[in-house]
Amino acid sequence: MSDLIVKAAVKDALSDHNVSADFYNSLNEEVADLLDDAAERAESNDRKTVHLRDL
Repeated sequence: MSDLIVKAAVKDALSDHNVSADFYNSLNEEVADLLDDAAERAESNDRKTVHLRDL
């Protein structure tokens, strides 16, 4: 699986905190799950376009 998140952006967003390496992996998996669920919802509604409402 490719990285779906930008580690530097996450680190910037959490600049007041330390971020462990395994956090990035887990966050990437969560994002992948969200994208999969959104794509499935779009397909179940006979659409190829994923919309905000699919989240």
